[in-house]
Amino acid sequence: MTVLLDLTADPVDLTADLVNVPSVSGSEAELADAVHQALARQAPHLELARSGNTVLARTGLGRPSRVVLAGHLDTVPINGNLPLVRTGGGDTEVLHGCGTVDMKGGVAVMLSLAATVLAPRHDLTFVFYDCEEVEAARNGLGRVERELPEWLAGDLAVVCEPSNGVIEAGCQGTMRVEVRTEGRRAHTARAWMGVNAIHALGEALRRLTDYQPRQVDIDGCRYREGLQAVRVGGGVAGNVVPDEAVLAVNYRFAPDRTPAQAEAHLREVFDGFALTVTDHAAGALPGLTAPAAAELVAAAGGAPVAKLGWTDVARFAALGLPAVNFGPGDPTLAHTKEENVPAGQIRRCAEVLTRFVTDSATGADTGDH
Repeated sequence: MTVLLDLTADPVDLTADLVNVPSVSGSEAELADAVHQALARQAPHLELARSGNTVLARTGLGRPSRVVLAGHLDTVPINGNLPLVRTGGGDTEVLHGCGTVDMKGGVAVMLSLAATVLAPRHDLTFVFYDCEEVEAARNGLGRVERELPEWLAGDLAVVCEPSNGVIEAGCQGTMRVEVRTEGRRAHTARAWMGVNAIHALGEALRRLTDYQPRQVDIDGCRYREGLQAVRVGGGVAGNVVPDEAVLAVNYRFAPDRTPAQAEAHLREVFDGFALTVTDHAAGALPGLTAPAAAELVAAAGGAPVAKLGWTDVARFAALGLPAVNFGPGDPTLAHTKEENVPAGQIRRCAEVLTRFVTDSATGADTGDH
């Protein structure tokens, strides 16, 4: 059965309709079809394209700049929090359910803009992508970058992930490493004949305990770094001195460092230990001095903050676009059974983005909306 979406409805009602279409990662086809069909019927001014369960739409007005708005259609597995429940009323209304925060409120805002802003002062590209909540190799943005790279070109990217309606600029980088120690096996009854590899990790753990993470200000945003042990392993039996141990460490680093610089820093911290990088992703500089980014900050009001975490803004930053997170919902509620979003926050985000794409620097409206 085809789901019918009204893209001109109140974005709060549109959020409710989106949430009630289950779209756990890998099962986005029904929702992607509904979004594609709704855009084809209700937004004939947009050029459309499809890549798997990613739906793309864009204007072609020849504006001097282009803004890319991106949001994922998938959710984490449902946890007894569907169908949607609405409580309260008006701007005090709250929507409860899987995907309300992460991130169908943001997707509803994007769809509303796509259908109702007919003459924006920036050309606009909308990317509704799949498989964000699973391993990076399946992420729809990566597929679009490989197959349709021209659709990701622009002067600013706005990822409508939940940010409590505040602009979160850039994002941290992340690196995971393993610190390994070697010893010599022996029976624990004759422990002096062996060398305990787990005990040898004590110095590495001491360095972590004493470590003072940096705080870095970039474009007025403060990024707090972090270096934490996340797993310890070693030993083969309860009566054997272990001959190998592994300490897994996660480093969240400010975007003024490249992954190569982050690795060099960790090798300095753990000098004398065998260290292997197991995973990394570059961060994204805030780029708030770019003209389009500065205009969005002005439209939103308030002070932007650093994004403490990694998001797909980093993918856009790697393509040369300044990128920010801006969307409704408290990110600390994402992936929880208690996921919920205030209706007023959805409407405010829609109003801010509409103002950003339609109002000139002097406040004149250049388009119908």
